[in-house]
Amino acid sequence: MDAPRLLVACALTGCLAAAIGWTALSRLAYRPTPLPPDPPPAPRPDLDAALEHAPLALWRLMAGTPPLALNAAARRLIAPGRAAEPAALLALLDTGPGRRVVTLPTEHGQERAVLAVSALTVQGQAWRLAALAPIESELETETLAAWRQLVQVLTHEIMNSLTPIASLATSAPALLDAGEHEELQAALATLARRAAHLQAFVERYRSVSQPPAPTLADTPLLPLLQAVQRLLAPAWEVAGGAVRIVVEPESLALRTDAAQLEQVLINLAQNALQACAGYSKPELLIEARLSRGARLRLTVADNGPGVAPGLESRIFTPFFTTREGGSGVGLAVVRQLVHGLGGSVRHAKRPGGGACFVLTF
Repeated sequence: MDAPRLLVACALTGCLAAAIGWTALSRLAYRPTPLPPDPPPAPRPDLDAALEHAPLALWRLMAGTPPLALNAAARRLIAPGRAAEPAALLALLDTGPGRRVVTLPTEHGQERAVLAVSALTVQGQAWRLAALAPIESELETETLAAWRQLVQVLTHEIMNSLTPIASLATSAPALLDAGEHEELQAALATLARRAAHLQAFVERYRSVSQPPAPTLADTPLLPLLQAVQRLLAPAWEVAGGAVRIVVEPESLALRTDAAQLEQVLINLAQNALQACAGYSKPELLIEARLSRGARLRLTVADNGPGVAPGLESRIFTPFFTTREGGSGVGLAVVRQLVHGLGGSVRHAKRPGGGACFVLTF
């Protein structure tokens, strides 16, 4: 190649190299500085605190792993002294999405709750969120109000009709000559007797719907239970049994109406004595202790036959009784009085048998 051509080729090659280099340098000059990676999401203490202290008990459910408690309410529910059968409670959570009412066996007795399960996908993983909301107190309040209204209406209507019948049945024999119409006089006497019995019966039920307002005062429990023990002991000793009381610590006190609380314990003790009829050594235990959450728990338990399976949810219903000649008022009055004192009463299973009623304040 001659010199001029070689010179031109070299010049073109140099220009091309310069252009390529200039383009590369320009790109480098205008390339944006890489941004640092996004920081991890900052913790949300307000959200975490709200979740931890939510009134609903929350669990995370994932296939192949046990339920994980997500907040304090869930951990309390399966802690010792709360759920009677924690494993059964956790098994109850393992259900499909939806909402339903469930019954929880707790140390305080059977309690109802709403179980809501939702299906979620979090970070590519499928899991379910189970929320358990206790509703026993709300249901009990509504039930008591409904029964109170029903009993008030029934007793009012019955007494309005019964009072003139009883009065006429009592006064009518005076209009008959002595020794005459003996069958009619006997019928009127029977009518008057049954009317009087029915009036007394209705008055007992009226007491269920109109409990007296409590007079609250700080009440040491040891002397109160000792007084109840002295009152009950003779009847239990005649039956060959005994009444025991336990108060731990002995300084336990409760702001309550002492007279109404005594009436509650007496009603429960009388039911227990009747249930233990025929037992050679009947025993009644009245126990007061502090439970979790600074709640006071009063337990009244006997060693009798206990409550028949399937009847636990009905025993506090007014008019319901399993005893021949029973009025069905005793436990209904107990629940009304305890509710008025700011507490709750439940039937709980007792290891070894017998009936056990738990009063929680």
